[in-house]
Formats: sequence, C-alpha cells, structure tokens
Amino acid sequence: MSWGKLLQPDLILGSSILDLTPEILQQHGLKGLVLDVDETLVPFSMAETSPELQVWLQSLHPIVHVWLVSNNISQNRISRIATSLNLPYILGARKPSRRKLRQAVESMGLPFEQVAMVGDRLFTDVLAGNRLGMFTILVEPMVNPAKLRHRHWLRDAEVWLSQILGVSLIPWQQNITDPDKP
Repeated sequence: MSWGKLLQPDLILGSSILDLTPEILQQHGLKGLVLDVDETLVPFSMAETSPELQVWLQSLHPIVHVWLVSNNISQNRISRIATSLNLPYILGARKPSRRKLRQAVESMGLPFEQVAMVGDRLFTDVLAGNRLGMFTILVEPMVNPAKLRHRHWLRDAEVWLSQILGVSLIPWQQNITDPDKP
C-alpha cells in the first residue's frame, strides 16, 4: 500500500471532534471509536475536559463503544481525563504502532472496519488506524484559547508532506438538501 493511501483519512471533518455527530457515525456504519487525547479531545497543556466535550460524549454513548488511546505517557494526566469522561484508556500507545489500537478494538468485540480511529494527526492517528483497516477520521486540533497564536508546526509539516504524497485533505461536507447523501 502506498504512503498516500496509508495517510488518507476516510473522513476529514474540517472542524473539532465536537462536530462528529451520531448521524455521521451511523451513516458510515460505525459502532466504535478509538479517540486520541492530546489536541483531539483536550489541548495538550490542559488536563480538564470541557462541559461541551462531556455533553458530546454523552450523545454518543447509546450508539458506540469508546476507548481513549494516547501516545502520552503521563498516567496522571490521561487517567484524569479518562476518569472525567468515564472511559477506558490506554496510554503510551506509540502510534503509528498498531498494538495498543488492536487491544482497544478487540476489547470492544467489534470488527476493525466498524471502528473509527479519530485524531488530529496524519502520521500517528490516521496512519495507525489505516494500517489496521479501521475507518479513519481527521479532526482539527483542540487548542488552548490562551494560546490561539501557537502554530502547529509539526502538524503543518505532516499536512504538507502528505499532500506531496498524494493525500487529499478536502473536508467532508454534509449535503444540506439531502442529509442522507454525503
């Protein structure tokens, strides 16, 4: 498989994870989510989840299983986030390694193609999910409002390199006139 295919997300949200709706998940036949933590759910510099994130997650509980899988090795930080969301978690995943993602999906008891890897990074989250045959969703990073000017130079470099490799990063748009059509 080419690098372009390995780095190509199945869905590019073009906004934060909070815009990933139950309808989108059902439209793609997804029954499970593996969520990255840092800058996907919370800004890297924070260990608190927002009320909006908690409400969003509650809206998904009836339709999908959810696990957190993070490359972060801070037991204190990741467990605090997972506990506040009442979710199982794995830290030190070393994505794009597939091992910890496989562990989370197998714990859900679902086929890989019914589980989405959701994250803000191409070379870790999307690459790891695609290597396992998962549905992959790229979201925009959550940033600390106090650090809005902070540039995500590593993410920018990943986007630039992936486009050279043939990845299309055009955000998905819900069809307004016919919501059942992508």
